[in-house]
Parts: sequence; structure tokens; C-alpha cells
Amino acid sequence: MKSRVFLLAAALLSLALPALAQELRIGLKTEPSSLDPQYHNLGPNNQIAQHLFDPLVAKDAQQRPVPALALSWKAVGDTVWEFKLRPGVTFSDGSPFTAQDVAFTFDRAAKVPNSPSPFTLITRQVTRLEIVDPLTLRLSTASPAPLLPLDLSGLPILSHTAAAGAAPEGRTTAELNRGEGLVGTGPFRFVDWKRGGDLVLARNDAYWGPRPTWEKVTFRPLTNAASRLAALLAGDVDLIEDPPTADLPRLRQEPKLALAEAVSSRVIYIALDHFAEPSPGIPDADGKNPLKDKAVRQALSQAIDRKAIVDRIMEGVALPAGDFLPSPAFGTSKDTGPDSFDPAAARMLLAGAGYPNGFSITLGTPNGRYINDLKVAQAVASMWSRIGVRTEVEATAPPVFFKNRDEFKYSAYLSGWGSDSGEMSNPLRALVATPNREKGMGGTNRGRYSNPAMDARLEEAMRTVDDARREALLQEASRLVIADYGVLPLHFELSVWAMRRDLAYAGRADQATLAQFVQPRAAP
Repeated sequence: MKSRVFLLAAALLSLALPALAQELRIGLKTEPSSLDPQYHNLGPNNQIAQHLFDPLVAKDAQQRPVPALALSWKAVGDTVWEFKLRPGVTFSDGSPFTAQDVAFTFDRAAKVPNSPSPFTLITRQVTRLEIVDPLTLRLSTASPAPLLPLDLSGLPILSHTAAAGAAPEGRTTAELNRGEGLVGTGPFRFVDWKRGGDLVLARNDAYWGPRPTWEKVTFRPLTNAASRLAALLAGDVDLIEDPPTADLPRLRQEPKLALAEAVSSRVIYIALDHFAEPSPGIPDADGKNPLKDKAVRQALSQAIDRKAIVDRIMEGVALPAGDFLPSPAFGTSKDTGPDSFDPAAARMLLAGAGYPNGFSITLGTPNGRYINDLKVAQAVASMWSRIGVRTEVEATAPPVFFKNRDEFKYSAYLSGWGSDSGEMSNPLRALVATPNREKGMGGTNRGRYSNPAMDARLEEAMRTVDDARREALLQEASRLVIADYGVLPLHFELSVWAMRRDLAYAGRADQATLAQFVQPRAAP
């Protein structure tokens, strides 16, 4: 331990504080899987899209809606929303932004092939898009859609000219990954990307909003937390996501560094296979899938000591979870706390379900996507093994993990979900609604969980305008899933950013790292 402290101190002494340059270098924990803003509804992709593109409605650091490409919006009757678009906006190639670009974006979302997590979750609500004039849109829905403006914060608007192409979707994902047609109205424009290497952006001098401080932004993927911190200390990057939790007490005292922290809306959870029989990662259950039995799912949940994971592995940078969002987010219930840790009861449940000797299972996990994800998966595996569910962890790089997950290769996997809207319908629609591409439901439900009673309450909530009634329906829908052990929530992440002392960043509930909001720190 003394040598570790000495090395950290030595590195800090070497950390120079140069005069602010025009380049900002950011160490990312996960690189994007694609630059196509409609290919994969995934946090690392979406945060890069927020540099290049704008939605109609944006969100502030607390996930409250704020005007972006739409200056204002209002309900016109029960099933129509009218949006007034911001005048004088141009794309980074100089072409004007109009309602045609919004129409193109909505049309393209359903045509992007092989999307692992499609944006139809957002666009399927809209049954008709009417262009009233170049700066006025009306969006019609089949039933009341009170959350539509907030949902649209997750839909970046593409240029209908730059992103046009011969394929049904216009520019293909491969073309956009090369920067071809990757043109937006955001604060930065694309320069270069080498997968596995640096992603380089330049300031969009035609940006309609506040002028970004940085002429150039370089994103560097550094999946190992210790390596990210070492790069910051060496001066190779200026800001990093998620420094090692074990080093946070010392980093908080370091005068040459600054930290930003925020409670996030990201839940880390374990998804279970509710569909396949036999399940691909369970070799010794006589061809059965034990996870289809609620008692087995409950046993797996009660075998997990969530408090120990938060205290010992997350170093306190998390909150134990018993729901999809932390209270008091809209749709949460105060009485829904973390499941009890009771390994003795878990063994009894297994025996009662016909598995007195347990069974074997493989737990999939990304390595480097979420804070301490591999360590958390290893801890869960150890806890499951103690009740007789012999667990092997299969850890892969995030892109490989998500590919495997989307191909249903796991019986159980650890993952995370950050609620774009900050309210309960978002995780319910994505993670546990019965998969239905036409309805935009269950887009990330890779356990193929299905609960018709929950679906009914969720769908009713999504067409209920009255806030109190909608919240009650969402609370009931969430309780149905939690009581059924449809997924196993583990904890909510607390997000941390580390940076040079002369920089400032306001931590965000959505965990996004956005260069346009990194500013020089005011002198004391």
C-alpha cells in the first residue's frame, strides 16, 4: 500500500497545469459502438451524438426538458403536439435546418437495419408528422402521449440532404461511421475516428448556441480505470470518466485535481433468460431452464448482498437498488427497497423448486462499461455459488458483450440502464416490456421477459395525461416486475469525473460527458 501511495504522489507531482489550450482531451471508459446516431440506443453512442447533433428538446444536468431545435411546444388536443422550430439554425455544412430534417429523421429510425436497440422506442408513438410550415411541426399520436416532448430528447436530428443515400435508410451506418454524411447542428463537427483509437471533433463555428470553449476535442478510449487515472496524472488527457473508486479519498484531497460527482439515474441490474429451454449457459438442469421458475429467481436475488457490493466493491460510490430508478424519481415507490440478503432462505427456495443441489450457470458481463462491472459480477458469482448455483463469469470487452447479449447467448448477464427521461416508463419500456418492435416496446429486453399485467398498466400509463394517475400506474407496473423478479436490480451508480484543477464540469444525472459544458475554472 505504501508503494501505491508513493507512486500516486509521484505522478501527481508530475502533473503540470499548463495555460488553457484550445484542445480538450477526454479519457472515455467506453468508446462508441457506432457514430450513426440511430443505430444503437446506447449511452456511449448517445453522448457522442450530443456533440454533433441536437434533438428538438434537450435535457439539462438534472434531466429537465429545455428548448433545443424546438423553441417551444404545446399540446393541441389530446393526441397532437405542436413544435415551433428555432429559426436561423444551420447544419455544420452550412445548409439550413427545417422541418424536413425532422421528418427525414423520424422516417429513417425504423429503416436502420440490425439495430441492437432501435430508436423506434421513441418514434413509434408518432402516427403522423405534419409540416405546417418550414418552422412548425405537428406530431399526432394514436393515443395521448404526455411524455413525447421528453422522449424526443433522445432523438438526434439528421440533415435530410447530408444523410440522404441510395439505401432505404439513406446513408448507411458504415458510411456514417466513416464520417460520410455525419452532419448535425451540434456544437462540434466530425474530423476523424479510428475504432479503438481517438475520436476527433472540431468546434462548429456556425453553432446556434453558446460558443464552445474548445476548438478541438479528442476522445480517447481507456477502458481500464487505473489506466485512465494514469493518463490524467501524466497529462495525456485533461478529464476522465470514473476514476478508480479506491483512489477517490486521496484524489479528493489532491490540490492539482478537481472532481465532479452526481447521483445518476443508471441502474445496474442482472437480466435472466425467461425464454429459452434449455438456456444456453445452464448445462446441467436436464434440458430445463430453472430461471423460468419465480422461486429460483427469488433465490438468486436473496443470495446477493447488495450492501456489501456497495460498501466493499463500489467504495460507497453507489446506492443499493430495489427498483429501476432511485426515489423520488417519477414513478418510484418509497416502499420498494432492495431485496433482503438471506442465503438460507435462498437455499430453501432452490430446494423447493426442485434444485436441492443447485445448478451451473454462466454470468455474462462487460469489462469496462460500468463502474467496477467485472468486480461486481465476480462478487455476484461468488454469492450465487455459496447457495449452490455454481457460477462462472464470462467477461468481454463492451462491444463483444453487447453483441453476445443481443444474440441471446447468456442465461444471465450484468448490464446497466440510464433512464433518458428520468422517469419510470423509460426503463419499463426498454428493459421489461414484452418485446414488440411495432410498439417500440422491449427494445433492450434480452431476457425476453413478458408480463401481460405489467404491459397493460404501462401502456395505460403512457396514454394517461393526468400526472398523479400516470405515476400510480407506473408504480404499480414497476412493483409487478420487481415482485416477479423479472430482473434483479443491484445498485444505482454515483458518477464521478476527475480533471485538472483549472477545469470545471457539472456532473449530470444521465452520466454523459459533454465537452461543451467543460469550462475553465474561475480563479479564486
